[in-house]
Amino acid sequence: MIFDILKNTFFITGLVMVMMLFIEYINVRSRGHSFARLQRSPLGQIVVGALLGIIPGCIGGFAAVSLFTHNMLSFGALVAMTIATTGDEAFLLFAMTPATAITINGILLAIAVAAGWTVSRYVKNFPTPFTAAHFALHDHEQAPAHGGFCRNIAGNLRHLSLRRAMLLCGLLLFAVAMLAGVHDHHHAHGAEPHAHAHGAMLFGERWLNWLFAAVSLVSFVLVASVEEHFLEEHLWKHVIRSHFFKIFLWTLGALAVIAVIHGLFGRNDMHEWLGDNRLLVLLTAILVGLIPESGPHLIFITLYASGSIPFSVLLANCVVQEGHTALPLLAESPRAFVWVKILKAGMGLLIGLGGYCGGF
Repeated sequence: MIFDILKNTFFITGLVMVMMLFIEYINVRSRGHSFARLQRSPLGQIVVGALLGIIPGCIGGFAAVSLFTHNMLSFGALVAMTIATTGDEAFLLFAMTPATAITINGILLAIAVAAGWTVSRYVKNFPTPFTAAHFALHDHEQAPAHGGFCRNIAGNLRHLSLRRAMLLCGLLLFAVAMLAGVHDHHHAHGAEPHAHAHGAMLFGERWLNWLFAAVSLVSFVLVASVEEHFLEEHLWKHVIRSHFFKIFLWTLGALAVIAVIHGLFGRNDMHEWLGDNRLLVLLTAILVGLIPESGPHLIFITLYASGSIPFSVLLANCVVQEGHTALPLLAESPRAFVWVKILKAGMGLLIGLGGYCGGF
């Protein structure tokens, strides 16, 4: 059991790191676009906010919070972003149950746009701490200084730094493991076969392994091609140093807790208890969703992947939580943070009760 927990933790964390490296590159390299025209389009702001939120990880949410605090996105757009995003949990959801991840992200996107539009109808001018003129992008966050996708690979490999070598080795080992089929996405997390029957049709085991291996190899090329500053400031400091150990420890903890509970009470007994106390589990999912941090919400993803809680409880938790993208909002505009959490807790409760009554 210990070996399986450690193996699955390393693979889940590795997959999360691969996707985060890829997303970090794409997002940082595409920054610098003008958002001025959005101020004349309320619906456009809401759609942009929701799309920024749906990007896995924190960078899209951080961008939306910055735009809101500088009065470039409306409060409705901010609400849409916080509903659409699940922070770093999005990576973990894709790693543990990809079919559910696509479904739940589609639902969150629809809820986000509808809720954002409704809020914008009633809240026109929410106070923000800064003006649009205060917003600025750093030069090194914009287009790459040297252009070409692979232009510097040869030079970077000739003068290989320790951190670049570590990232390249890690990505290569992960790609080889995926191609070798070492990881079993359907059973690694204690899920019953029927829990992934639909996902198995859409995402076959071999197809998933090849897909994740391809993303790893693309990330390998990106890491080999970027300049040292980008590698140090973004890929190493932001992705690896800021996220790796936190995600690893939360994943390890969640899988260990579930395994211990299964060992103490038995899988069927735990499922029965969760089923008998569904309203209590729902309220707990909403309360945990209020925590502005990535990690605690992983327990509900793990419980759903093992077939222990229904879809509606997971969806309610995803609506209320936003990973740690709201932390800068809490620092810059506590009033906005409180109102966002109140609105989302109400929506999560309605969704959860609807699922309870509807049996899903």
